[in-house]
Amino acid sequence: MNQWRGLIEEYRKFLPVTERTPVVTLGEGNTPLIRASRLAKKIAPGIDLYLKFEGANPTGSFKDRGMTLAISKAIEAGARAVICASTGNTSASAAAYGARAGLAVYVLIPAGKIAMGKLSQAMMHQATVIQIDGNFDQALSIVKDLSATHHIELVNSLNPYRIEGQKTAAMEICDQLGDAPAVHVLPVGNAGNITAYWKGYQEYRAANQTTRTPRMMGFQAAGAAPIVLGHIVDDPQTVATAIRIGNPASWQSALSVVKESSGAIDAVSDNDILQAYAAVAATEGVFCEPASAASVAGVAVLSRQGVLREGETVVCTLTGHGLKDADTAMSISVQPKTVRANKEDVARLLSV
Repeated sequence: MNQWRGLIEEYRKFLPVTERTPVVTLGEGNTPLIRASRLAKKIAPGIDLYLKFEGANPTGSFKDRGMTLAISKAIEAGARAVICASTGNTSASAAAYGARAGLAVYVLIPAGKIAMGKLSQAMMHQATVIQIDGNFDQALSIVKDLSATHHIELVNSLNPYRIEGQKTAAMEICDQLGDAPAVHVLPVGNAGNITAYWKGYQEYRAANQTTRTPRMMGFQAAGAAPIVLGHIVDDPQTVATAIRIGNPASWQSALSVVKESSGAIDAVSDNDILQAYAAVAATEGVFCEPASAASVAGVAVLSRQGVLREGETVVCTLTGHGLKDADTAMSISVQPKTVRANKEDVARLLSV
């Protein structure tokens, strides 16, 4: 049996590693690419839609792709501690991979703004979790300064190894489809992921592994859409906590991606996000976190605008698992019905 070895080993020739690099892996990568025919009929009839479900990674989000490489390179450089700011998923991933490597992990989070599923992961892996009375952008500014003055390795997406690891998702999609898609749609928060995917697509095309590169389409939440608005958002607000970011670290590189790929970055409302979030679960059986659904909401927008062509292959990245934020799922779902413990009462609730 050929077991998946983790993305560093599987894509080694495309990554900045050597034989001296100690590989810290939890078996990340190799996530499902799910054809979503029922969802496509509902939101964008005529396209060939796929969902890249990154919630299947070890800690439940795409962050594991970048973290395996960032932590491996930190160990190679002799680091004994790492630090990050997080809206939740980065802290969960850094804590898990840091624990795997035996590193001290420090995470800064905005107080009261992190979904409990994500916070519990960082706590269980025994990271030092520090809450600040502020937002993610302030937390990132603090950890950038501390990493320089205290010689602690920063593992946010400013770390180039994060982007290098995350680009492998694009390569996987090409391997799974047999070529690059025509269009790739992603949620945009800190903008590292859209940057990483484009890098992966470009490198695979340069290596003659594909015949084309896709148009890259990113979607921010309307209440946290600095790239769309063209200015920093001081108090970003959205139900999609993973992309509640007002000053993306990879802002300029995201703009370059849009220009180079003939793509676009737009915004979707919280209502659009929640409708897409529910639709993915109801039509395809895929439970993603709310921020993930910004990409699906974006496909619906692109379809209404006439941007998507009949028969085009379109891939949506679903960045994290729905269990990351169970409270939101419960809040928008039909609540369980309670009846007496007999078959007659139960039968009255059946619709078959």
